[in-house]
Amino acid sequence: MAPKGDFFRWWAKDTRKGTPVIVTMENVNYSVVEIDGPDSAFRPIDKDRVKNAKQFTWVLILKANRAVGCLAWLGHILWALLGAIKKRLFFKNGVAMETEKSTKGKFLFGFILTMLMTALAFLTFEVIAHYMRWPYFQEHNLHIPQTLEIRGWLHLIYVSWLNFRADYIAPLILSFSKFCVVLFLIQSLDRMILCLGCFWIKYKNIKPRINGDPFNSSDTEASKYDYPMVLVQIPMCNEKEVYEQSISAVCQLDWPKERLLIQVLDDSDDESIQWLIKGEVSKWMQKGVNIVYRHRLIRTGYKAGNLKSAMSCDYVKDYEFVAIFDADFQPNPDYLKLTVPHFKDNPELGLVQARWGFVNKDENLLTRLQDINLCFHFEVEQQVNGVFLNFFGFNGTAGVWRIKALEESGGWLERTTVEDMDIAVRAHLHGWKFIYLNDVKVLCEVPESYEAYKKQQYRWHSGPMQLFRLCLPSIITSKISFWKKANLILLFFLLRKLILPFYSFTLFCIILPLTMFVPEAELPAWVICYVPVFMSFLSILPAPKSFPFIAPYLLFENTMSVTKFNAMVSGLFQLGSSYEWVVTKKAGRASEPDLLAAAERETPAMNLQQSHRGASDSGLSELIKLKEHQESVPKKKKTNKIYKKELALAFLLLTAALRSLLSAHGVHFYFLLFQGVSFLLVGLDLIGEQVS
Repeated sequence: MAPKGDFFRWWAKDTRKGTPVIVTMENVNYSVVEIDGPDSAFRPIDKDRVKNAKQFTWVLILKANRAVGCLAWLGHILWALLGAIKKRLFFKNGVAMETEKSTKGKFLFGFILTMLMTALAFLTFEVIAHYMRWPYFQEHNLHIPQTLEIRGWLHLIYVSWLNFRADYIAPLILSFSKFCVVLFLIQSLDRMILCLGCFWIKYKNIKPRINGDPFNSSDTEASKYDYPMVLVQIPMCNEKEVYEQSISAVCQLDWPKERLLIQVLDDSDDESIQWLIKGEVSKWMQKGVNIVYRHRLIRTGYKAGNLKSAMSCDYVKDYEFVAIFDADFQPNPDYLKLTVPHFKDNPELGLVQARWGFVNKDENLLTRLQDINLCFHFEVEQQVNGVFLNFFGFNGTAGVWRIKALEESGGWLERTTVEDMDIAVRAHLHGWKFIYLNDVKVLCEVPESYEAYKKQQYRWHSGPMQLFRLCLPSIITSKISFWKKANLILLFFLLRKLILPFYSFTLFCIILPLTMFVPEAELPAWVICYVPVFMSFLSILPAPKSFPFIAPYLLFENTMSVTKFNAMVSGLFQLGSSYEWVVTKKAGRASEPDLLAAAERETPAMNLQQSHRGASDSGLSELIKLKEHQESVPKKKKTNKIYKKELALAFLLLTAALRSLLSAHGVHFYFLLFQGVSFLLVGLDLIGEQVS
């Protein structure tokens, strides 16, 4: 008897038509054939009919394997993080504690540590209240019980804390948080206006252009007079990793040799590095390049003092323009031909600034996040200010100055650690205009370690506050228009240099954790999530390939607010550490593959032979001895550091996250959790270059 086939009817689609026909065959192995209709055997086979239980089992196994792999990956990351915490905090293997040099740094750390201890005490008290099931613990409308409702001395203390919190602490936090939110919205509006200006520039294709052909290539003899005299300066200090490629790139600039002079301004205090740079200069001198080596005996004023000393040479008066490149910058050969012609028939133009490009932007997470930040700075801030205001902060390198503009503005001054911004502001007050070229890129490096990046950001944010304090009287009494004065004071200095680090630190690192323990002053979700995410989206638009890093970028910028806030206060109140200049550590990344290939082809013997042509026998022998001594001396062991302020803030934010979890906060909990983890990673120096 044939089976009913109920299971097969359930598994396949019900497409029966007509009268079923059952055919019985003599061979028992082929005894059952079921045909639902006269033409069903000749119809196309439905894909669902070929499915079976074994295929579904394999699909489930694959999905389970993927889920297990994802959980294993997350578990591996968590285990590695716990291992790093154990290694660096408890065993302190291969790490060093960050030293607090300034009084402000010690005070800030003490303040954060006090807040952490207070938050832990509050959290303990709130956990006890939670498990005691006091009904007003999770209520939004705070109900303070009356005397008859008091249950024990612990309950009495908790009720007294609720009264004090509602009457005194909450109004104070609310007022301060509203003030910071207003600053946050003003700064966000400024950033939106800058983005709109950038969109308008792109839409209208607005950019500085050169009229005609500045160089008469048809007449070779006459074209020599179209090339102005250009001085190129390369200031450096102990730049062992990058001096060779920088000098090589500058010496290959496409400009008549008789109308170009290169000054290598070496402030190195290491004698072996001095001899290496001298050897490199001698090598290019033998190739016919007009290049000189300068070393100061009295090394005062850092980079500003170095440039000021170089500009005091007698032969500088023969030159009309000066191009400045830091030791890790590698300009293309056509750099001068793309920048210098903009000065022609434009006597009011004092500066032409080129954009930075980064050879190591994909090296690690830290370099990727820096690339996002700097791309917005150049693509939006510098370009918009250059087009609409003819003014922006000089970036200190990759720019060409009219020497007359430098002299009329007072030259290089050693009063701050941001001599580039100082000379730009003074030149603007004297009426000089600036041009920014977004299409001209000069390759350089960004710091690959958090220690180097932190020191760089500290100098970049303490120096502007020094300069603001010194330049404010000059800005007020200058002859420029009222709107230019307002732009300098309100936007250039106050909003973008002072207010930004102030509200970033106080709002997201101090007030937000406090509101978890003071629910009456809770910040709205749009302040914590929606507006910051939208602003981060705008910041990442100039670097669209970095879109997957939008969340780490937002968290890391808040993490860096501690360093920027500390630097801002130090510069504003003239604390000693604000005048410290630390040269940013470089890795020596090459800009072009052919530079690497050329460096590999040159043998040490050839280098020594070329150095011998431009140096005396005694100098060559001294160089050989210094190289041998340098190879014999063991290299200094590098270690990662533990940053106390960041670690203390990490534990404070994680404590606040636990408190928000008790109150069933949504976006507040996730923001505090991820922000606390980001502070933890930075505090343990787990971002950027890792040293084993």
